[in-house]
Amino acid sequence: MECTGENFSLGNHTALMEFILIGFSDVPKLQGFLFGLILIIYVFILVGNSLVIMITKVDTSLQTPMYFFLRNFSLLEICYVSVTVPRLLTDLCRKYENISFLACAIQMYFFLVLGDTECFILTAMAYDRYVAICNPLLYPVIMNDMLCMQLAVVCWTTAIPIHTTFISVVFSSTFCGCNQLNHFFCDAPPVVQLICGDAFVVEMLLCMISALVASIPSFLIVGSYVKIVSTILKLPSATGRAKAFSTCFSHLTVVTLFFGSGIIVYFKSTTSRSTGVDKFLSLFYTILIPMLNPIIYCLRNKDVKVALEKLLQKCIEL
Repeated sequence: MECTGENFSLGNHTALMEFILIGFSDVPKLQGFLFGLILIIYVFILVGNSLVIMITKVDTSLQTPMYFFLRNFSLLEICYVSVTVPRLLTDLCRKYENISFLACAIQMYFFLVLGDTECFILTAMAYDRYVAICNPLLYPVIMNDMLCMQLAVVCWTTAIPIHTTFISVVFSSTFCGCNQLNHFFCDAPPVVQLICGDAFVVEMLLCMISALVASIPSFLIVGSYVKIVSTILKLPSATGRAKAFSTCFSHLTVVTLFFGSGIIVYFKSTTSRSTGVDKFLSLFYTILIPMLNPIIYCLRNKDVKVALEKLLQKCIEL
């Protein structure tokens, strides 16, 4: 496939002005199937997470810190998938599509910011479970409305300055040579690979940010669950232990899926990177996990199921 697109001469190189998102054009027989599948998943994500937001907002029995963070998480998932999926669906209808530097930078920025925000909100949810299980008597005092709001603001805003700097560094670099981006959206690793000359500084910056965003939340989550498991095992009642574990299961499942797939993609070495494999791995953590979240939280949570049944009954009565 030849490299095409708008560019201009810069010394001995041809500097690029835009990228071409190859997406899944290298598997044309799958494009129709992928379009239908991804469209169904996207609609399910929007509807499922919107229902979670509505239920946790309307039902008075769910006005607790746990569901406050779940509501934030569901809103985040809607925003997160909407950064990449609408563009992907459009591109699946054609062979491949040009994307300007500005559009690419905006997409990458919001994808990275929202992805990091997801890590932080999952960490806040782990802290909430830690306080609820390890300090149940002080839970209403510690997890008050003010602290919950402060944690939410920190989660939503922390990544903004980090990635404002990173995006500025990446897109102030010179891109030259082939302008084909072998991905279905402007993710950081494939874009950095197209930087002219020595991209060592940018790659190290990406690794540092990825390591910090992955390691600090992971450390805090693991630390929280070490304390949680230790406390649960000391409970005298088997029923109490089972109930305590069940309140953590959904969160642990989402954490494992999200962090696991993200780490595989972002921490594989550049030399061993397989863009084809990475594209399908990226589909997993950008689309499939957000689809699983409302299923995991609703099916494993009796309170949410009861609230959903009440809402459906009200809708039927109307």
